[in-house]
Amino acid sequence: MRRRVVITGLGAVTPVGNDVLTTWKSIVNGVNGIDQITLFDAKNSKVKIAAEVKNLNIEDYLEPKEARRLDRTIVFGIIAATQAYKDSGLNTDEIDHDRFGTFVSSGIGGLWTINEEARKAHEKGMDRISPFFIPNAIINLVGGNIAIRFQAKGPALPVVTACSSGTNSIGEAFRYIRDGYIEIAFAGGSEAPINELGVGGFASMKALNFSNNKDEASIPFDKRRSGFVIGEGAGVIILEEYEHAKNRNAKIYGEIVGYSTTCDAYHITQPDETAYGITKCMENALLDGRVDPNWIDYINPHGTSTYYNDKLETLGIKNVFKDYAYKINIGATKSMTAHSLGAVGGIEAIICIKALQDGIVPPTINYVEQDPDCDLNYTPNHSVKRPLRYAMSNGLGFGGQNATIIFKKWEEN
Repeated sequence: MRRRVVITGLGAVTPVGNDVLTTWKSIVNGVNGIDQITLFDAKNSKVKIAAEVKNLNIEDYLEPKEARRLDRTIVFGIIAATQAYKDSGLNTDEIDHDRFGTFVSSGIGGLWTINEEARKAHEKGMDRISPFFIPNAIINLVGGNIAIRFQAKGPALPVVTACSSGTNSIGEAFRYIRDGYIEIAFAGGSEAPINELGVGGFASMKALNFSNNKDEASIPFDKRRSGFVIGEGAGVIILEEYEHAKNRNAKIYGEIVGYSTTCDAYHITQPDETAYGITKCMENALLDGRVDPNWIDYINPHGTSTYYNDKLETLGIKNVFKDYAYKINIGATKSMTAHSLGAVGGIEAIICIKALQDGIVPPTINYVEQDPDCDLNYTPNHSVKRPLRYAMSNGLGFGGQNATIIFKKWEEN
């Protein structure tokens, strides 16, 4: 028997807010989190804008010494997980720690540490490399540090699928709980790629927008789009088996009902030109959740503001939903948060959950010029109030990765 999986805790650190409520308020109001880069001197960079986390008081969550020793990606992950755990109301003394999992990942991992230690090795010699370099660089230590902190002794699996890592991590945690292996899990992603290597690397690929105009840079589905804007942050949720949550009178935000993941098996960076992979992924998630396509009210798309991603994700949505595709509200929130790579699946899952809870579809801001290839309802520029029961979140990643999760508004039956 398939067990029900509910969401009982939320935690977020984003470019538009350092907690869930602030982030959600900003998203509803169309706040743009993109601005000039301050985390490094960008004078020699063609790209001078990004979506940075702002005014975060790390010492509210970590001792200063501990924070200094940890990579920025790990710090964001711990903070978001701490918020989610506190929000869930879980009692450490009453948890079966062997059935408590951690599925928190990253697309790149400790790039902040890699960037700094490579510079140190070059300038001062290899003997000056920090002993914390490797533990901060490897991706599994994002979830590993969270598991240690909260004594989550079940599976700790960092699902690394580039920019769909956060979405896949939530989906795999969902399956572990649904199929009876564990009762509780942290799930989501964290990323901190705004440094010389991160910005320079994506810029060299011509993947980033070069306009340096924050209101014309991350513009998903707009005809003027020409690349994504890099962001940072973390989104972590607590997933829990329904009866377990019910027995402790937990507050329930919503439910996950379907999940799928596929691979285009086509190209290392470009989506399949027929949109077969993302089409199949959405179809399989609907089948997994036993959800009729006409029940989906809102889609938070991957929507990166790159030419092929937006065109082919739109094609995939039309392949799946046919004429009904034009009745779905699509809100591309990377227009506000930019693209935080492996973290964005966790952040956008939280946005879907809050959208269902409040009956509000987030907007795609700075949407001006319609592209004939992108002709759906992208909820341009202003949020929309409407009844919502089912929401879909898509994540796509380099290597042809696709992931889809379906959320349902909380109903007891």
